[in-house]
Amino acid sequence: MSINRIGLYHLETLLWIDRLGTFAAAAHRLNTTQPAVSARVREMEAHLGARLFRRQGRTMSFTPAGRQLVRDCGVIWGDVQNMLLRCGGFGEAGGVVRIGAGEIVAASCLPGFLTQLKADMPHVLLELEIDLTANLIQQLLTGRMDIVFAAGPIAHSALKSQPIGSVGLLWLAHPSIAAMVEDEGRAGRIPVWSLASHSPIHGRMRKAIAESKIAGEALNLCNNARTMIDIAKAGGGIGVFPEPMVRSEVAKGELVRLEGMPSAEAVEFHVAMRATDNEPITVRMFEAASLLRLDMTPEAPRLRAEIAPA
Repeated sequence: MSINRIGLYHLETLLWIDRLGTFAAAAHRLNTTQPAVSARVREMEAHLGARLFRRQGRTMSFTPAGRQLVRDCGVIWGDVQNMLLRCGGFGEAGGVVRIGAGEIVAASCLPGFLTQLKADMPHVLLELEIDLTANLIQQLLTGRMDIVFAAGPIAHSALKSQPIGSVGLLWLAHPSIAAMVEDEGRAGRIPVWSLASHSPIHGRMRKAIAESKIAGEALNLCNNARTMIDIAKAGGGIGVFPEPMVRSEVAKGELVRLEGMPSAEAVEFHVAMRATDNEPITVRMFEAASLLRLDMTPEAPRLRAEIAPA
C-alpha cells in the first residue's frame, strides 16, 4: 500500500463521482475527460490495494471500501480546503464556479454581484448561464451548476436556498394596443403573450386572465422575456411583464399599464446550492448571494476575505 502517492485530486475525483453519480458527470465537473477520471480511480485502487468500484451491468457502483472512503473524505474535505485557503485567503483562490440565473435576476442585481465576486476572487473563473427555473434546478441537482438564482419557493431535500426578494408583475402594452383593450368589442382580437408554460410567470398569468375581460383567449408563448417585451413595444400584443425588466420602457411611455386587469401574484426569487456541497468557495459565494435583494443598488455585498477557523 503506497498511500503517500495519493493526491488531493484523487480524493476530489472520488467525491465528485459520489455527488454526481457517474464518471462522465464527474469528468465534466472537473473539466477533464472520462478516461482521465477512470485513470485516477485505478491509481487510487492500486495505491490502496483495494477495489473502490464494482461494475453492475453498464454502471459502476461503490464497493463497501469505496463507500467508507467517500464517507471519511467527505467529513474532512471542507476542512482541508479551508486549511489551504487560510494561507492565502479567497483572494488567491482558484477554480471554476458555474452560476445559473433567470432573465429577471440577470437584469437586476446579478451584474453588480458578479462584478464584486471578480473583485474579491480574481483568480476564480465564473461561467454564467441564463435559463428558465426548471432547467436551472435540474442542472444544479446534476452538478452542472454550483449556484442558481431561480423563482421559488424551492423545496427539494437535496438543495438549500435563501430568498432574495420578490418581483411584481405588470400588465402592459403599447399605447395604441392599450386603447384597443379598453374597447370591449376589440379586446378579443388582441394577441396575448406569456412566457413558456414551465415558467412560474405562466401560471400566475393564466390565473389573472381567468378573472379578466380577455378570459378564454389563447396564449402565444415565448421562452425569452426580453423578446416578449420587444413584441409588446412593437404593438404585437399584451402580456404580463416583470417590473425590473420594463422600468425603462414604462418611463419612456413605450409601454403603458392596462387598466381594469386583475393583478398577477408577485414572483419570489431564491438563491440555491446543493445541500451536500461543502466547497468553501461555493459556500462563501452562496452566503454573499443570500444578502442580495432584487431591488438593491448595483453594489453587492462584499465577500469576507478571511477564513474562519475550522
